[in-house]
Amino acid sequence: MTQGRPLLNRRLAGFGTTIFAEMSALAVRTGAINLGQGFPDTDGPEEVREAAVRALRAGHGNQYPPGPGVPELRAAIAEHQQRFYDLALDPDTEVLVTAGATEAIAASMLALLEPGDEVIALEPYYDSYAACIAMAGATRVPVTLHPEPTTGTYRLDLAELRAAVTPRTRLLLLNTPHNPTGTVLTREELTAIAELACERDLLVVTDEVYEHLVFEGEHLPIAAFPGMRERTVTIGSAGKTFSFTGWKVGWVTANGPLVSAVRTAKQYLTYVSAGPFQYAVAEALRLPDSYFDGFRADLRRKRDLLADGLRAAGFEVYRPQGTYFITTDITPFGEKDAYAFCRALPERCGVVAIPNSVFYDDPDVSRSQVRFTFCKKDDVLHEATGRLSRLTS
Repeated sequence: MTQGRPLLNRRLAGFGTTIFAEMSALAVRTGAINLGQGFPDTDGPEEVREAAVRALRAGHGNQYPPGPGVPELRAAIAEHQQRFYDLALDPDTEVLVTAGATEAIAASMLALLEPGDEVIALEPYYDSYAACIAMAGATRVPVTLHPEPTTGTYRLDLAELRAAVTPRTRLLLLNTPHNPTGTVLTREELTAIAELACERDLLVVTDEVYEHLVFEGEHLPIAAFPGMRERTVTIGSAGKTFSFTGWKVGWVTANGPLVSAVRTAKQYLTYVSAGPFQYAVAEALRLPDSYFDGFRADLRRKRDLLADGLRAAGFEVYRPQGTYFITTDITPFGEKDAYAFCRALPERCGVVAIPNSVFYDDPDVSRSQVRFTFCKKDDVLHEATGRLSRLTS
């Protein structure tokens, strides 16, 4: 304590260590299989890794790269958006490279929000959303996705979303495909959200890092909907699509004034990062369709492998439409406290998972829900579900 004040800025009071750091440390300490934090246990395409090696050896990016990102990567990002979504972008003014999607989210919140603004975020939400909104001095307003027992998926209540908008609402923070529920927003839902944003003159920041991991439905960028091009900041990332999460290469695409605003904040965060890796990601984004199709098919198979194993072990399973996370419910075991369940699970079964309650403002909404990731080797998933079967033995 200094001068009677806490050392931590009051805006960050209550955030502390992330649940991912806590549970990953628990996995290391106990030797448990980590199905909590979402990182693959194998590297991505060899040709992409070799592209990074070539860049290092050629001296490409070993010194500070340009602040907006290397031109080769910005051009590849623009080509990617045109190729997959028919969105035309100027790579010089409408693309910004960031230190992963996490920095893109932080820079967007810091740039676009003022103290007193309200941000509507889909709940459950990725934990950095809450912290970044708080750092900007704004107020988070959750709109909760609700599970549908008949379909095993989560859905957005559009009436609830509309009711959450007030005169203080500045921004809608979307995430589709959605972490942790795996929900993929439909064309009808996105149309309604776009109409609401235009009607109430709202900005939209949309986190689409799982864009190539849609198993049912289709990924539709809201920036392509009528009236949304000039009010939408789209966030993408190489980590989830190419399985190089440690490279921390992400990006923002938007119209020029929005990118300029986000870049103003971003330049005082990392300034630049991942120089050689930017050249490699430029090559990755130009991989043929067969790569993206095969990647998605492989993760769909892993989803089904883990979902079936969890159900056989006794969990109630919500099968995701996208991402690489599965939400489960532990009430079939007579358990009600997911946090306590996850802290005890490494000793009980040698597996680490994440309690969904940490992604909600009101933890009672999901007190009995637990998230697992399936971006792991098949033998790891088989071993994990075998260990979890001990819960009913």
